[in-house]
Amino acid sequence: MPKFYARRRLSVLAGLTGLVATAALFNSPTASAALPTPINGSTARSYLSQLTVAAEDRTGYSRDKFPTWITIEGNCNTREYIIKRDGTNVVTNSACTATSGSWYSPYDGATWTSASDVDIDHLVPLAEAWDSGASKWTTAQRQAFANDVTRPQPLAVTDNVNQSKGDQDPATWIPSRTAYDCTYVRAWVQVKYYYNLSVDPAEKTALQNDLSGC
Repeated sequence: MPKFYARRRLSVLAGLTGLVATAALFNSPTASAALPTPINGSTARSYLSQLTVAAEDRTGYSRDKFPTWITIEGNCNTREYIIKRDGTNVVTNSACTATSGSWYSPYDGATWTSASDVDIDHLVPLAEAWDSGASKWTTAQRQAFANDVTRPQPLAVTDNVNQSKGDQDPATWIPSRTAYDCTYVRAWVQVKYYYNLSVDPAEKTALQNDLSGC
């Protein structure tokens, strides 16, 4: 049975900036995803040193074992909540579906003006969580993980970038926008530590290397 540590709720980044024209790539961000601020680099290195190192085991994994898109607030499910949180000037209808707005993907630096062009990425993928301890959780615990909007876990990113990432950990995938790498690995360690998930040897080495500059 995994241990769920009691942690203080982290503040949410404020201040979404800029003007957006069309769905395109820009050299500098015109808006920014409001991912809850991850722990700092020093804390991340400390947390990483405390994580159990173990080989991964995907036996029995199914995405259906992580119920997603539960109601978070009002009529908004998890996806709709993150779409509103991570966008700029988002307008929704009575069903909480976004009808307009813009979304900046911190992974690749793209800005989109249609919510259909962004996916909600689980920063620590569900399959990765299963491999590193979630297989022992109850369905209710896996549901809580899949819909956790308090930790720096789900965020809106370009859809094909999310699909390219798949279930990879930082040993094989890191955002192409290098300015976000430090935020990404700090968030990764925070989520793994909070949920008492293990890391495999290659993953730990990659995290140590990435965090050395944070």
